[in-house]
Amino acid sequence: MTPRERVDAALRGEMPDAIPFTVYECMLPKSAAERRLRNDGLCIVERSSVFATVYHEVEVASTTYVGDDGLERVRTEVTTPAGNLRAVDRPAGFTSWHEERLFHGPEDYEALECMIGDRTYEPRYEGFAELQALMGDDASVRAAIGYSPLQEIIYTLMGVTEFSIQWAENRDRVLRLYNALIEDRRRIYEVVARSPAQTVNYGGNVSPEVVGKERFETMILPHYDEAAEVLQAHGIKMGVHFDANTRLLAPGIARSRMDYVEAFTPYPDTDMTVREAREAWPNKTLWINFPSSVHLESTDSIAEMTRSLLREAAPGNRFIIGITEDLPPGRWQGNFETILGVCNRFGRTPIAG
Repeated sequence: MTPRERVDAALRGEMPDAIPFTVYECMLPKSAAERRLRNDGLCIVERSSVFATVYHEVEVASTTYVGDDGLERVRTEVTTPAGNLRAVDRPAGFTSWHEERLFHGPEDYEALECMIGDRTYEPRYEGFAELQALMGDDASVRAAIGYSPLQEIIYTLMGVTEFSIQWAENRDRVLRLYNALIEDRRRIYEVVARSPAQTVNYGGNVSPEVVGKERFETMILPHYDEAAEVLQAHGIKMGVHFDANTRLLAPGIARSRMDYVEAFTPYPDTDMTVREAREAWPNKTLWINFPSSVHLESTDSIAEMTRSLLREAAPGNRFIIGITEDLPPGRWQGNFETILGVCNRFGRTPIAG
């Protein structure tokens, strides 16, 4: 089987000829080592959008500049009929740090609602299809929806501290913003569903310590299920990026319509093992992130951890090992070769529990 075929088989619940090993496109430097890894079966996860965000009356402008500390930053200015907004982000490799968010105080609610209500989403299928064809069976090309409404408020618009203050002092206004984002996300679902994508991630990064079980089950899960219903009707599999503690959320995840749990990071980095996750979600593909802390250990320890993960995942169907977080500098080549080698050797024979 090709790398992509192994991933597709795992997502369908079938048993591939070897346990798939995947790496985000931004974490695999182009090199001779990369070529060897791909030849040996590593699958790249290429993430690409299938839509463009279009504003009509609202104007959004971004400016890149260098701060007094010599670091590059991006200032985003949003001009709306209800007021202006400003955010500042600092790029940091494959991610960025929010130094200043669009929401600064209650005076920004009207402008945020105006911005959200003004935008629409237009299909951009051609570039996605071209990328799929270009990468062929070396990659699994994945689309995304973005954060669910509550997560968008917490992690993009406000930040955890400001959200906590607003939830306590201005809950009615937070809920108005939340409802505006529900309608906003519904404009995305059908556009994504009609795209050439076969797998789609819907947000994630859910921290149970922040949202709690009740808010997760009443304000986040329903939107995953609504999107999944639309996408699955078009033959698309939908997953969510759960990279934090998941024990508190596990019953809700089990009841959900999502097809796969992506970026699940097992013990020792979080509060659930692969074995526990398999028992909790037997009908979902478990697409894990190899525990980040182990990347600091010896090659022998990394090999043993990989074998342990495979034993816990027995018999091996609906299971993918992935890399979704950055590695310590200089460790990617040897670590990836070790993990892939174990997946190839032990994945092609029955895995003992």
